[in-house]
Amino acid sequence: MRGTAQEDCISGYGEADATVADAYAVEDAVLLRARELSELSSVRPVSPGSGAALRLLAAATAARAVVEIGTGTGVSGLCLLRGMRPDGVLTTVDLQPGLQRQARDAYAAAGFAASRARLIPGPALEVLPRLADGQYDLVFCDGDPAESIGYLAESLRLLRPGGTVCFEGALGVRTHAIRELVRTIREHPDLVPALLPVGDGLLAAVKR
Repeated sequence: MRGTAQEDCISGYGEADATVADAYAVEDAVLLRARELSELSSVRPVSPGSGAALRLLAAATAARAVVEIGTGTGVSGLCLLRGMRPDGVLTTVDLQPGLQRQARDAYAAAGFAASRARLIPGPALEVLPRLADGQYDLVFCDGDPAESIGYLAESLRLLRPGGTVCFEGALGVRTHAIRELVRTIREHPDLVPALLPVGDGLLAAVKR
């Protein structure tokens, strides 16, 4: 019965619930331009509220090494970089090199040195296994929802103890894969989770 009540609560979430968080977030011209390019490329970026939450999480963990699945035109990457330590490096993965070039331009326009971002084109589940175990402070997943459980497994390997994994879209379209992800993270003995009502839902969990 408890699980049913939780599902009912999640299914009642709507876009109007996130408008206050979006209105509270402040975005500059560089970030707004990256959003505009996302729309032109038919890529949906994280919401302003979700971006602010990512920046907060990166700052709270004093993140030096971050992995991002889904570069897009750089909206979420800008938010992460602005929360990370000044010497931090963002490793971001995307299937579309053209989008990554736009993201790199956005990072440069925001004043970040080229060395602050490592952009890797390719399928995430092929790229992530090449990254080192236990060396990352935060992993942000905004890729194919059908691959979410695979992203989680790789994230747990990549994260140091005390690191954070985040998934975009946990309150959006309720596919079987997303329902399984929400349940798996909630019940995982090595994770401390929270479902944040920003954007399409930001599911975050700290690795013990």
